[in-house]
Amino acid sequence: MKITALDAWVVPMRLVEPYQIAYETVTAVTNVFLRLGTNEGIDGYGCAAPDEHVTGETPGSVLRVLTGRVEESVVGSDPLRIAHVLETLRPHIEAHRSAWAALDMALHDLLGKKAGLPVWRLLGGYRESIPTSVTIGILPETDTVERAVAWTQRGFQCLKLKGGLDIESDIARIRKVREAVGEDAELRFDANQGYTVEQAVRFIEDTQLARLALVEQPTPRGKPDLLARVTRQVRIPVMADESLVTLRDAFRLARDELVDMVNIKLMKVGGIAEALHINSVARSAGLEVMVGCMDESALAIAAGLHFALARPNVEYADLDGHIDLADDPAADAVRIERGTIYPREGPGFGVAGL
Repeated sequence: MKITALDAWVVPMRLVEPYQIAYETVTAVTNVFLRLGTNEGIDGYGCAAPDEHVTGETPGSVLRVLTGRVEESVVGSDPLRIAHVLETLRPHIEAHRSAWAALDMALHDLLGKKAGLPVWRLLGGYRESIPTSVTIGILPETDTVERAVAWTQRGFQCLKLKGGLDIESDIARIRKVREAVGEDAELRFDANQGYTVEQAVRFIEDTQLARLALVEQPTPRGKPDLLARVTRQVRIPVMADESLVTLRDAFRLARDELVDMVNIKLMKVGGIAEALHINSVARSAGLEVMVGCMDESALAIAAGLHFALARPNVEYADLDGHIDLADDPAADAVRIERGTIYPREGPGFGVAGL
């Protein structure tokens, strides 16, 4: 098999429900889709969800990378030699994380389609589905509670609340949500780097009765020692998100026992191949793993899901980034039933065309 063509195109998508986090308000997103054509008539699809705050990319920069250096390198190559293709390009594309992820996805999609198997089976096939959390952005207390109740009524038993702007409001919202949804729902909290160490510790102490399952990235990403200080002072798991981008980040977090958990997002780390390496580091250190996402087309969500289903130590999923996207060309790439997310039938990621 040989790659004969590469196509990349930009797809703006509006959010049905805009949301706010600690450092921005999001009303719309732009993903970049990728198609690798082959001489056997099989197409592989990938998707990039660039974010200047997280990956340092824009849709324009991703498009330039994919239609420039990547196209020059991959056309004529064997897509089944995934490691060879990715390592050849690593010096030129490693800094462009979501573009790298899109290429990685398209290669894995081709591998699955060539083998006639879904990617999750090729990677290990540990489970067939996984519960996912659903995210509630920073809203007034009453609106937060209404959203939380609505999601639980739809069958979601894991809610992730965003915060980090106002600790008093965050504490009050968490308490009220627990009262409203009862004892069975799992609550997670993501401060998106918005707290100091002292604020993070106080927040966790003052929400003890709400029984939070975890707190995600409470402190700034460039100062992992601050994460460690929070981790060592509290009794619930602390998760690194923005602080984990590279394999070296994973090694440092694990070696120095800076956190209890890590959030692996394909867009941050550069795709499934890198995610597998990072996951192995986490497993060796006894760190729990969650597979997360950005504001991504369901195609990219599918790639994260297939990775999550394949590995036994990936115990948590936060794969809801597609739910509120309007006009997603790959909207049916996954399905969610009562808070559990499933892959589509079919080889690769189950997407026949876009």
